[in-house]
Parts: sequence; C-alpha cells; structure tokens
Amino acid sequence: MTPATYTVTGHWIGGEIVAGSAGTLPVVNPATGDVVAEAPAGTATDVDRAVAAARAAFPAWAATTPQQRADVLRHLGAGLTARQEEIAGAITAEMGSPITMSRTAQVAFPAAVIESVAGLAEDFAWTEEIGTSLIVREPIGVVGAITPWNFPLQQVVSKLAPALLAGNTVVLKPSENAPLTARILAEVATEAGVPAGVFNVVYGTGPIVGEAISAHPDIDMISFTGSTRAGKRIAAVAAETVKRVALELGGKGANIILDDADLPEAVSRGLMMSFTNGGQVCGAWPRMLVPASRQDEVVALAVAAAKQYTVGDPTDEATRIGPMASEAHRQKVIGYIERGIADGARLVFGGPDRPEGLAKGAYVQPTIFADVDPRSAIAQEEIFGPVLTIIPYADEEEAVAIANGTLYGLTSGVFGEPEHATAVARRLRVGQVDVNAGHWNPLAPFGGYKQSGNGREFGRFGLEEFLETKSIQR
Repeated sequence: MTPATYTVTGHWIGGEIVAGSAGTLPVVNPATGDVVAEAPAGTATDVDRAVAAARAAFPAWAATTPQQRADVLRHLGAGLTARQEEIAGAITAEMGSPITMSRTAQVAFPAAVIESVAGLAEDFAWTEEIGTSLIVREPIGVVGAITPWNFPLQQVVSKLAPALLAGNTVVLKPSENAPLTARILAEVATEAGVPAGVFNVVYGTGPIVGEAISAHPDIDMISFTGSTRAGKRIAAVAAETVKRVALELGGKGANIILDDADLPEAVSRGLMMSFTNGGQVCGAWPRMLVPASRQDEVVALAVAAAKQYTVGDPTDEATRIGPMASEAHRQKVIGYIERGIADGARLVFGGPDRPEGLAKGAYVQPTIFADVDPRSAIAQEEIFGPVLTIIPYADEEEAVAIANGTLYGLTSGVFGEPEHATAVARRLRVGQVDVNAGHWNPLAPFGGYKQSGNGREFGRFGLEEFLETKSIQR
C-alpha cells in the first residue's frame, strides 16, 4: 500500500480558506499508522468567525425559493458523484473503510440522500391553512452541525442537505479523526452555487470547537451525531441558550430471528449488519437473538459466514473489513472482547489477538460469542466493532424483553413470516425496524428512542427538524 497524502490548509469560512491560529491536528491512516494530513486545531475564535459569516449570509439565502435551493442541492449531488474516487480514497485513508464500501455506502448513499431531499421542495407543505390561520414554515437560522468519523460524508450530508433546503446556513465541525471529506464537500458546494457563508467548516476537537458551537448564542440549532456521552454534554451546554437540539446517538440493535424465519438468510443478513464498516455503525445489529433450541444451528451458520469476511488492507477491493478507525478504538474493541471472555460468554470465532499477517495497523478479528447473558457488558454496551453476540431466548416474550432491555433504541431487525415479524417489530422500542432485511428508504425517518437520541433524519421528517413553525392569525 502506498499511502496517499492530503492537504487541509485552513478552515472554510465565508467561502474561502482561513488559516488556523492554534496549530494542527494529525490525520492518521489507521491501516498504516502514517500521518496522511494535518488539519487546523480550531478555537472558539474560529467558531465566532464562522458563525458571523453564517449569520451574515442567512437573510439572502433564506429569501431564495425552495426550488432554487433544491436546484443547488442537485448540483451538489452531481459534483460529489463526479469526485467519487477522490472522496472514496480520502475516506479509506482517514478512517479505514474498505474501498469498495467507500465508493458505495460512503459516497453513493450521500448522493442519493441529496436527491431525495431536493425532491421534497415542490410538494412539502411550506404553508398551509388551518381554519382562519396561515401556517408558515420558516428556516431556524444558523445550524451548528457536529459529525462523527464512521461515515464522514454521509453524516454531514444528512444534516447539510435538509438544513440548506429549509433555508438555513450551517457551521460544521467534522470529526478531527476524519476531516478530509469536509474540505472536498465545501469546494463542491461552492461550485454548485452555495453562496459564501452559507456553509462553513471549522476543524478541531469536541471539547474546544464542539463546545464553542454548542454554547454559541448566535447558533439557533445543534444537529449532532455521535456517542450518547457526547450527546448528553452537547444538550446540556446548548440548553443555556435554549437551542433546538437534534441528537442521533448510540445503538445496540437486536436482530430477532423467529422460529418461522428463513434461518440461513436471517443469519447471513444479520452478520452483515454486524460487520459492515467493521461494525462501526450506530444502526448495526450486534445482538442476534435466536430460539434456544436452534442456537447451535445458528452458530454453525454464523461461523461459516464469518470466514468470508476478509480482514486486511482497505485499499484492496477483496477486503471486507478494514482496520478500526484508530488505534485507540482498536484497544477499546479488544477490551470488550476480553471482557466477554472473562464474563463467561462462549467464544466461537475470532478473539482478541491480531488477525494473522497483520502485525501493524488498527486491525481486529471479527468475533462471535454464543450463550451470551443479555445483562452482560458485551450485550448492553456499544462496542462499535465487528463483535456479534448470539443470545438464546426461550420464547417470543423473552425475545422482545431482551431486545428492549438496553438503554438504546435506534434500530433492530426481525426475521420471520412477514405478518408475524411485523407484529413483533411493532413491539420494539426503537426508531427503525427492518423486517426480513427491508430495503433502505431515504424518505423514511431515521432516529432513536430512549438514549439513542431525539429528532429524525431523512425525508420530510428530517426537513421538519430544521424549520420553525409560525401561525399567522387572520
């Protein structure tokens, strides 16, 4: 592997590169340990400048029509597609996503989201009559967006597209671990016709830049995706200025395999939903709930399928699992695997040792545990790695109780006869349930119950998050 190098010379404020004043942060390729770029270490002063640019640009952008803003979004989507290879390479270098996934989920999905959001402009109820009242939906103002490293473009676009269509301006803090895509996005946005100041990027850490965005009196809304711990802090800081806060946080999805399920399909799809992107997916299904009488059969199927998940160089098109996004994160995942063994779960595949032939890099073996106690740490806490826990259940009531028995409520899956599986899906306290691997729908709402957050992304539900509602009585 020949490491690529990238350049991030400054923040993107008011439509131009603005030099940082507080040093830089290294961007490390987790597959090699090489520094592939340096990004500015932003400060509260940088946030002030970006917010001022966004506030100044807001009136003119808000005055454009939804259709004009939709046209700009479509140009943005086309621009991202045209630079797909460049973006995919940057994502693979900064956070280790296998290149085939970087081209598809990491780039193609954001383009699809932009198109779906742009398509809302014509039919959305921007105004409506209720009795003698005129109801008007207006942009909130300046939106602070704080995004994670696991999907560096997707998570930004999921906020940026509806925020812009709604008529808002945006100040983005991308993850300091995966900041490269944000610069490309800013360049493409400018070429697409996004006016100067409408989209701004300030690089830096959560405790400094994220804190400043959350507390800023001239930011009207925070949209955050990341850990539940960080989300709680953001909500607390933002409460001081009574901002609207939308949070998409952690998950511990359950895949319930019912007695009447197609077992090979349920196990294969469930494993994919556990190992995709190295398990670094908030909507993953790391818990596989199976009838106790069929656990051995499920284990055999899961182990056979797991052998097909090649771990290695993320630039190799044959690789299905690349490194964890950082060495620190690798250590966290390994710690959970060791905890599972210590707590008595039955290790049936993988383990805490490095994958064979990978002496360096943030690599983890894909790992499967069986006979997992649903109250144990590996069944309750978000590992965010390629670790599947197989949990036997005695009957359907117990399966539902186990699935609902964590502090999270983001996603789950149910496999079985369609009507039966749908009935079980309705009992789950989560924001999204896939029945028999239902197809992804960019117009359907995505978001969590409980400590998986509040608010929704995608479709009209996501657009509504970025709008104020005014009642004009006549």
